[in-house]
Amino acid sequence: MQKVSPKQALAKYRQKRDFTKSPEPANAKPTKKLKKKGLFFCVQKHLASHLHYDFRLEHNGVLLSWAVPKGPSLNPADKRLAMKVEDHPFDYGDFEGVIPEGYGAGIVMLWDRGTWKPEVTDIDAALAKGDLKFTLDGVKLKGSWVLVRTRDERTWLLIKHRDEWAGDVDVAETFPLSVKSDGDFDDILAQENPDVWESHRPAQGGVAGKMFQQIIDKAAKKKLAQQRQKKRASSKRKAVAK
Repeated sequence: MQKVSPKQALAKYRQKRDFTKSPEPANAKPTKKLKKKGLFFCVQKHLASHLHYDFRLEHNGVLLSWAVPKGPSLNPADKRLAMKVEDHPFDYGDFEGVIPEGYGAGIVMLWDRGTWKPEVTDIDAALAKGDLKFTLDGVKLKGSWVLVRTRDERTWLLIKHRDEWAGDVDVAETFPLSVKSDGDFDDILAQENPDVWESHRPAQGGVAGKMFQQIIDKAAKKKLAQQRQKKRASSKRKAVAK
């Protein structure tokens, strides 16, 4: 099998994005942001037109990516749909923030990260076959897993193998917060410029639209509280200076 360079692998990723508007990274090469301690993996919780989890595995300088609508499950009986999407830059593994408009517009949370180890001798051959077994060592996800391709090139299943890390705990619901900032979507949004998230609301209608509006309302309250706290702190400093 001919090896594809990171630049070639990211062609589709770059075609779908306008980097003058999106804060997403365009680089293909690893940077010092993420220290290499083995093959990197991450899961990004992404509220766009719908809520889903982006599962990413480092391979050949890029992040292989699958969109998992319901998120990973620790229960081996659950076969979670995982739609193969375009490869992402390695730098994307540390990304958390707001994509204001365009492809994937919404809020991205770094839900889990760590390292992964293939349980096969040839990753490319396993991907071509549609049966990739691997071990995760993350904050929330650990142990043995498999990605299995089903009816077409894009459609896969993410399944937890039976081991000491398997169980009935709903990991997405029990541990909903970011491993990077320890915050929720509204905490991430409250850190952004309000003009960004008030003027560009990517999730319109349905459950996602309602969820996004609730997040905006929470973020607005937090932003207001932060502004009031800054004013009080400023007033105290002025009083002390007199």
